[in-house]
Amino acid sequence: MANKAVARFTVKDYKSDLKPVWCPGCGDFGVVAGIYQALAKVNADPDNTVVVSGIGCSSRMPGYVATYSFNTIHGRSLAVATGVKLANPELTVVVASGDGDGFAIGTSHFVHSARRNVDVTYLCMDNGIYGLTKGQVSPTSPHDLVTKTSAYGNLEEPMNPVLLALSSGATFIARAFSGDVKMTSDLIAEGIRHRGFSFLHLVTPCVTYRGREQFDIVRGRLRSLPEGHDPASRDDARRIAFEDVEQVITVGLIYKAVRPTLEDGHAEARRRAAATGPFSYSDLVRSFIPD
Repeated sequence: MANKAVARFTVKDYKSDLKPVWCPGCGDFGVVAGIYQALAKVNADPDNTVVVSGIGCSSRMPGYVATYSFNTIHGRSLAVATGVKLANPELTVVVASGDGDGFAIGTSHFVHSARRNVDVTYLCMDNGIYGLTKGQVSPTSPHDLVTKTSAYGNLEEPMNPVLLALSSGATFIARAFSGDVKMTSDLIAEGIRHRGFSFLHLVTPCVTYRGREQFDIVRGRLRSLPEGHDPASRDDARRIAFEDVEQVITVGLIYKAVRPTLEDGHAEARRRAAATGPFSYSDLVRSFIPD
């Protein structure tokens, strides 16, 4: 079972002995605290929970959580997480990623994981910069941002992770500010409970390469979902997705839908295959050889 019905786990059950090495003031500290609290809220058994990551500051996360973990290569965390979930659908699978890891080389994996509705919870810690490699422009860096690779300002328009998730078929989309640990943990917990691809866009300031004032800047743009917002409405979600995050950052549960997961499809395929009777490899081989 993914969760022991009788056991009650606490936040300390998910803390590893490894101490975070993020820069002092990094927004990722709020996310790891949110993960601990969320796992405790859903009573996730550490022995049946897996945290998968790619490469980047945010992708150090598996080392700080006392569950099974897999630190993969850049941009490939969702591919590995899909394999883990299909191998054992009873596992709770959480994926930790950043804007560079998830929306540069990892974009195609994100799109197809959402389209397939893989039952994993994908956390994107978006700071709009490549922090681990010392401050280069990332796929979500604002236009005109001056960095080490954009001395005259970023020439490119930033990607829109929420709009991409919605258009790709994600069935759970939420946004939180890492400085609000309670909201972050509540939405992560809700994402874990959701059956399907859960995407959480976590606005996570980089105080080293975006400036220590980023927390105040983000707080000044935050707003709650508008009154009457319906998470089941794609039109309502689309309106939030098209907002300019350089002007306003709407936080909360943006979209939620129910449809079969990839795991459901695989289970049905196995059932149908088993119903056809004994399987013959020799017959399979002959089917590929012309007479």
